[in-house]
Amino acid sequence: MSNTTGQDTGQKPAYELLGLTAGEYRGICERMGREPNYVELAVFSLMWSEHCGYKHSRPLLGRLPTEGERILQGPGENAGIVDIGGGLAVAMKIESHNHPSAIEPFQGAATGIGGIVRDIFAMGARPVANLDPLHFGSLDKPRQRFLLDGVVEGIAAYGNCMGIPTVAGEIHFEDAYEDNCLINVMCVGLVRQEDIIRARATGPGNLVVLIGSSTGRDGIGGASILASAEFDETAEEKRPTVQVGNPFMEKKLLEACLEMRDKGLLVALQDLGAGGLSSSSSEMASKGGTGIDIDIARVPLREPDMEPFEIMISESQERMLAVVEPSREAEVMAVCEKWDLDATVVGKVTDTGRLRVFDGDEPIADMPVKALVDEAPTYVVEPRRPEHERDQPLPEDHYPQPEDLGRVLLDLLASPNVCSKRWVYEQYDHMVQTDNALWPGGDAAVLRIKGRRDGIALTSDGNGRRTFLDPRRGGRAVVAEAARNLSCVGAEPLAITNCLNFGNPEKGPIYYQFQQAVEGMAEACEALGTPVTGGNVSFYNESFGQAVYPNPVVGMLGLVEDTGRLGTHRFQNAGDLILLAGDARPAADGSEYQLTVHGEVAGRIPDVDLEGERRLQALVRRAVREGLAASAHDISDGGLACCIAESAIEGGLGAAVDLEALAGGARDGLRPDLLLFGEVSGLVVLSAAPAAARRLQEEAGDVPLAVIGEVGGDRLTFTGAGGPAIDVPLAAAADAWQNALERRMAP
Repeated sequence: MSNTTGQDTGQKPAYELLGLTAGEYRGICERMGREPNYVELAVFSLMWSEHCGYKHSRPLLGRLPTEGERILQGPGENAGIVDIGGGLAVAMKIESHNHPSAIEPFQGAATGIGGIVRDIFAMGARPVANLDPLHFGSLDKPRQRFLLDGVVEGIAAYGNCMGIPTVAGEIHFEDAYEDNCLINVMCVGLVRQEDIIRARATGPGNLVVLIGSSTGRDGIGGASILASAEFDETAEEKRPTVQVGNPFMEKKLLEACLEMRDKGLLVALQDLGAGGLSSSSSEMASKGGTGIDIDIARVPLREPDMEPFEIMISESQERMLAVVEPSREAEVMAVCEKWDLDATVVGKVTDTGRLRVFDGDEPIADMPVKALVDEAPTYVVEPRRPEHERDQPLPEDHYPQPEDLGRVLLDLLASPNVCSKRWVYEQYDHMVQTDNALWPGGDAAVLRIKGRRDGIALTSDGNGRRTFLDPRRGGRAVVAEAARNLSCVGAEPLAITNCLNFGNPEKGPIYYQFQQAVEGMAEACEALGTPVTGGNVSFYNESFGQAVYPNPVVGMLGLVEDTGRLGTHRFQNAGDLILLAGDARPAADGSEYQLTVHGEVAGRIPDVDLEGERRLQALVRRAVREGLAASAHDISDGGLACCIAESAIEGGLGAAVDLEALAGGARDGLRPDLLLFGEVSGLVVLSAAPAAARRLQEEAGDVPLAVIGEVGGDRLTFTGAGGPAIDVPLAAAADAWQNALERRMAP
């Protein structure tokens, strides 16, 4: 590693060991006008990695809509910002920590929370909530239980220590994630518009200050090696690239940065995440149209004899880079001393357009900022449709109808993808900050805004199984489902942030899946008016050639007019009527029923009627806001029967459903098992008092709205012309749904 030319005397050249190709190395030499030394090569390897450079995704991400009347900051900053009125805004971002968590679940998940929280307060926002979309392999495998336990513990440890509630999320279990779990984390913060900070290093002569933890060897190569390549037999060797977190240090860092914001001390602020000092300094310079000089001799170190390249690319956690005016240096240092934080001037802003690195007076690296940040190569791969994709859905008689549909209902309620996730969310402090207007476990979280009547609603959704079967329809469906979840609590969907989890993009079928999923998401965002504020692309989620399901995870923000009038999925009153809103035809293809009962993932998922979805959601929001609907619940995993069972279990009230009332319109002639357990976008179950139900039907307009049953009793019955198709005690359904995850996690 002492070689400085990029050519190694060992078996492989240095650039290849750092994850660069021969062509990329030549491109670096062309931009430098010479061969880079090893420090420069290490910095380029990070900035041109897939994780930092978005080499395969950048050509396609431009398809996503990113502008809207409420968007104050779209992609390109630490987080997106959405105007929610009254001078207040929401900062939001979702990212992945997949590869680190697969190697070391506790620290991988914990530092994922730490990184996304820093993205939020780097914008000047105070974090108010975390969300955690998680995907693992089957819980029948001991390693998957170990990963789930470690990840949940890591999220809880970091979020709880910082006093940030984890209010929502999702968990899916599929064999496709056995070797590559997906650990996505989202954070949301509130900021007054005049307090927004951006990461733009302006003002030549201004100081660059490193604040927070000292720098060690943890995380070295995380972005270029761990997050930008498939896993293979060397996975265990990558364990040292996983960072180690300290939530108490980050809490101090958060408070210090917000105090400096309040005192007007910050010209710019950037967290040190992937790529460490290299990415933070070069990205700040690029956004500001300037250059930055860094003196690594001034960087506080926690380990002796660190090499210059190690200092520049270390991903040690809990560090921020600030740009401050020289006249405010003493005030900045005083704030940091108050919070017991190290703060060191490590450089200055220049007008050179270059990132220059010094070791005291000795120059050791000199790189053009534009080449580092804006000129990473991009690749367009010839897309190839995967062989498993079908043009048509499976025939509706492809599977035999089970004889005991009641047993199917109980099995589905106990399946890990449908059952209650209480075992997980009760490990999180979801009540800290006391802003919760709804408890976890529903369609979406709602947070009050102190001093205001309105509030914000949050949800995250992703279903790789459906996207695997049809990526374009899956992309549409995930955005539509997130918006439906918000509408069910009465919130107007405003914007999304996304984390796009895929396999190796250098392969034609993976690139095709990514391309089609982005197109589907773009179509849904345009139809539903939810622009994209930013996010993250996570490629190379693949082990030994086996990719995860293509999984675009969506985090969505909504606005609630009145937190005193919210929708809940719980049945409220005996005698209320149960209504089905929407006219879509469920199918087995891609459903939990298909997987759990028939042991297969096959076919083609139904498409999303985006215009019908828009009308449906408007009706649901109006029903909730006007107090007409006593409950509202989106039909998703497990279909209609599981949706109604969940509402009944949570409300402690049974339900009686008439299958004949279900069978009209698009559902005409559908078998009972598909009516009950098939899945499709565009259906919502409502409950309402009889008079309110009649008014809803009168005002439904173009949205089909059928009375299908009644709330009450202590059983769940679904009855057809030939007698009961399902008749199970509510207590049995509750036991299956509420306790399944604890039972599976028990030693």
